[in-house]
Amino acid sequence: MMTEHSASPAASLSAALGIDGGMVCTVGAGGKKSLLYALAKEATGRIGVTATVTTFPFPRWLQAQIVVADEATLQRQLTQPGGPGVVAYACPPVKHARRGGLATTTVADIHTRGGFDLTLIKADGARMRGIKAPRIGEPVLPQGTARVLALVSANVIGQSLNADVAHRPQLLAEVIGADFGQLLTAEHVGRLLAAERGALQATGSVPVVPVINQVDDDERLQQARTAAQVALAHSDRFDRVVLTCLQHDNPWHEVIQRDPA
Repeated sequence: MMTEHSASPAASLSAALGIDGGMVCTVGAGGKKSLLYALAKEATGRIGVTATVTTFPFPRWLQAQIVVADEATLQRQLTQPGGPGVVAYACPPVKHARRGGLATTTVADIHTRGGFDLTLIKADGARMRGIKAPRIGEPVLPQGTARVLALVSANVIGQSLNADVAHRPQLLAEVIGADFGQLLTAEHVGRLLAAERGALQATGSVPVVPVINQVDDDERLQQARTAAQVALAHSDRFDRVVLTCLQHDNPWHEVIQRDPA
């Protein structure tokens, strides 16, 4: 049995997601970078933002120290003592102006030796789609990851399962038990978040918090709540699902939790 809890206005996004430091990875589709940047904006201390896969250039509004260099240079520069603030780092462009991702061992080394309180990591790609199924080898998580945030967009609900909406649609269809071209439902989204071959792939024993993003209106809110309840009913790997809308100065969120009784 589940119960819904609206986060109080004073509760931070980090608190809703159970984040209190360490290396935190975003996986899935539908707002990974937006979530990382929102978390970086509200965090205090020495904060790293990076990726283990290719990523887009960091936005100027992030107000971060941006360092783009080869891995050896990044290690030399970022393992030196540093003060508080956001440091966004990546390897030089590899294609279409995208920045290169770092090896997981490099990210872990920089986090530890560089004295970072929190390192926020994009750990897979989705080609700008709102939902995806991971292939073998995804996500790319550093050893010692403290938490995985598994995203999906609420905007995919009611859309056809095809390549315009989903990354790897045929694989996704297998994971959620749907047909190619079928309309995606809140139940499909919930199944993905609870699936070992879906949002939970390769997470092992790392704590996972599913996130349903782009909950932009009341209709999406009701659908996202249903998806969250389905996910909680189908897996005991997590005790909450967080609903978000990250396109505002103060990102909105709501927490759906399992009833402890």
